[in-house]
Amino acid sequence: MAKPNAFVRIPKERIGVLVGPEGKVKRDIEEQLHVELNVESEDGGVEITLSEKAPDPSLLFKAKDVVTAIGRGFTPENAFRILRNEDTVFDFVDLRAIFGRSESDIKRVKGRIIGMNGKTRKTIEELTEADVVVYGHTVGLIGTFEQVDAARNAVQMLIQGSQHHTVYNFLQKKRRELKKQELELWEKFGDEK
Repeated sequence: MAKPNAFVRIPKERIGVLVGPEGKVKRDIEEQLHVELNVESEDGGVEITLSEKAPDPSLLFKAKDVVTAIGRGFTPENAFRILRNEDTVFDFVDLRAIFGRSESDIKRVKGRIIGMNGKTRKTIEELTEADVVVYGHTVGLIGTFEQVDAARNAVQMLIQGSQHHTVYNFLQKKRRELKKQELELWEKFGDEK
């Protein structure tokens, strides 16, 4: 029986980051997720094969997310956030899916998402507590489902042309809602200890 596997293609310039110094990042992914990574340096292909000793088949999907996140511009430390907490997810917005191959539109929207000196991206990160990376033709997001959802909505608003202050107001409202939900959960379940 064939071992479960997945295939991811990452930009060639990100292969060195995926492998890491002396292969450390690649080895960490393989050990923590019980997978084997076969990296094709020439074209950026990465075959991910689940080990027979893997305790959970879903580790293959986590490995795919970690490799893709590194390929989409995240540092290994931020990509490993996916491993540290089971509630953490990775998602990305492909600007080519929205604008096709129009490099000028993609460049303009990337500028709106990043903002002057990175202010907009930083504000999205601060208000959602998600990690946000704009790389190539994608916007990558790592955080809890709620954090990523709020950040994705903010990115979508910027893509659709919303003014920055409108997006910031949306994020501040969303942050208050999330904090209120956290407090209610803490009040409900915190007393049970």
